[in-house]
Amino acid sequence: MIDKETPIPAEVKGWNWGAFTFSYLWGIGNKTYLPLLALIPGFNLIWVFVCGIKGNTWAWQKGQYQAVNIDKFKATQATWNRAGIVAFIVNSVLILVSYLMFFSILMQLFSN
Repeated sequence: MIDKETPIPAEVKGWNWGAFTFSYLWGIGNKTYLPLLALIPGFNLIWVFVCGIKGNTWAWQKGQYQAVNIDKFKATQATWNRAGIVAFIVNSVLILVSYLMFFSILMQLFSN
């Protein structure tokens, strides 16, 4: 369960590409288990956006970052963000290439 009593610093709030792209893996790594709901087919199409929006808040509330500092939190999430952005871009390119190949094959089949 998420500790709603923990105050959230303004510097912590914001979009989290790691939580968006790796939802349930990010959740396990940050000891917040609401992202596991992304394993539900269909529901995950909406839930990954919720994870991206709320990810930093959930990680701050569930992590031990209050004992460390905001800089340590931001450094940890920056790693997740870089990996999330790279994975999102790679996946997007692969999907685009797959569609182009599929439609290219269809065009070849029906052009004869």
